[in-house]
Amino acid sequence: MEKSKMIEGFQLHEKDTGSADVQIALLTERINSLTEHLQKNKKDHSSRRGLLMMVGQRRRLLDYLHKTDTSRYSAITKKLKLRR
Repeated sequence: MEKSKMIEGFQLHEKDTGSADVQIALLTERINSLTEHLQKNKKDHSSRRGLLMMVGQRRRLLDYLHKTDTSRYSAITKKLKLRR
């Protein structure tokens, strides 16, 4: 999905580009594409490190959202299919 469409799908108000919801959605998109790349290129360790850092960043944002607004946390995890 294109970045601007991702932002539109998760923004809280018209000019929102940096809320936790938007950041989590963008990170999830990058994580998914990088995961595919690493399945083909098993020895690309620098990209693997970047992937782990992105996963950690997303985890921190999700934890923040869970602490501050549980309903938004539930909505975004359901929308992005993060929790099974």
